[in-house]
Amino acid sequence: MTQPHKPKIFIDADVLFAGAASPNEHSASQVVLRMAEITLIEAITCEQVIIEVERNLHEKLPKALPAFQLLMSRCLQIKPDPSPEEISDVAYAANPKDLPILVAAARENCEYLTTYNLRHFQPGMAGITVLKPGDLVLRVRYVLSQLKND
Repeated sequence: MTQPHKPKIFIDADVLFAGAASPNEHSASQVVLRMAEITLIEAITCEQVIIEVERNLHEKLPKALPAFQLLMSRCLQIKPDPSPEEISDVAYAANPKDLPILVAAARENCEYLTTYNLRHFQPGMAGITVLKPGDLVLRVRYVLSQLKND
């Protein structure tokens, strides 16, 4: 019998930005980050994403940077960006700007990638389901509801 495992979720910059900037602790982006913080999911991202979020927060919401950095340290695994060779092998799989994110998600064996920009990750890669944060929350809720108490 296989043991249930925590879903591995790759988190895109727009979800991290929304989670850091949201005044509503019940927003889907906030819920995803809280699930990671309490270890219901394994949240992964890459250096490119962190740089983008920090740049955008610095430009638009500098007061949110300290809270973002604290949250990042508590719930995110930050992985290196993929190499140019890794990216060139699958140049067809996504928008060129977002391709490194999809490749990093695949390299880290993530089952899901959460983003608000679904079309940027098409046609995608086998084994990775791309979902908006709200749909991801519903999916994780369903997975958790299927766990049995023995």
